[in-house]
Amino acid sequence: MADVAEKAGVSRALVSIVFRNQPGASEETRERVLRVADEIGYRPDSAARLLARGRSRTLGVMFTVHQTFHTDLIEGIYPEAERLGYDVLLSAAAQGRSEEKAVEALLSHRCEALILLGSGADAAYLDELGRRTATVSVSRRVPHARVDFVHSAEGKGVRQAMDHLVELGHRRIAHIDGGRGPGSAERRRAYRAAMRRHGLEPEARVIPGEHTEQSGIETGRLLLAERDRGQALPTAVLAGNDRCAWGLLMALTRAGVEVPRDVSVVGYDDSHLSHLMPIGLTTVRQDAFLMAEHAVRFAVERLDNPASEPREAVLDPKLVVRGTSGPVRS
Repeated sequence: MADVAEKAGVSRALVSIVFRNQPGASEETRERVLRVADEIGYRPDSAARLLARGRSRTLGVMFTVHQTFHTDLIEGIYPEAERLGYDVLLSAAAQGRSEEKAVEALLSHRCEALILLGSGADAAYLDELGRRTATVSVSRRVPHARVDFVHSAEGKGVRQAMDHLVELGHRRIAHIDGGRGPGSAERRRAYRAAMRRHGLEPEARVIPGEHTEQSGIETGRLLLAERDRGQALPTAVLAGNDRCAWGLLMALTRAGVEVPRDVSVVGYDDSHLSHLMPIGLTTVRQDAFLMAEHAVRFAVERLDNPASEPREAVLDPKLVVRGTSGPVRS
């Protein structure tokens, strides 16, 4: 600021007024100060100014690399945070970098609140984290943890998908489990309940898996190997999420299985890639932007009222029918 003031021929205090956009400088002076600042490459250090006031006004977001739905959530987090006057700092959990390390990195950069996307941490850690700082968990609900939660009504989404498949005449409907992934337990329970409700419990089959493409590919190989031994393929598969559904589609189509003529496939999330494939994926949509808005608002409101009780937002999912589901083959 001293360099800008010297070159513009004004006081440092006047430079500060210009950059804080406060009254006290003429329009000509403002233009000259901003022009000089641009010429010498000066940018105000807003982070330092906020920290001097004891605030960072920054929300830390922990996400998982390769989870495409997290990308959709992040896209919705930025505009809502900006609207409320907050910056966003991202930190990724990845192979070789634990979720705890990603979270601690955010805290070390003085983020005021945390938004955790699809956290896999245990309940005790989440509770401890929520007592340290304002924390919101998106896509995963952990009872009794002092954390705010935003998630979709998993059971309602699975029921829509299962009703759709049954209406198409499917009876041998398998489910690829999402392991410890967010929402997996709820989706698994809802699948079993739907099979019972439709009188298909003897046909129920839960195949262990994860929320990854590789899990879908391995499930496809398993089903194809069973077919080669004389066992019938399921006529429909409800995958744990879209990534798993994509992997399954790759394995089946490479082996000459036609989707949906031979096997219908349904995903979960409706991430941004689900409609860009050669054959659009039938899936259950979670409204990423609405979830993101709730998460940001919960975090900011928690900062204003840290003693308030944890809150929960449960959003309605919606089945999106595209090209991977069709009537059972005669």
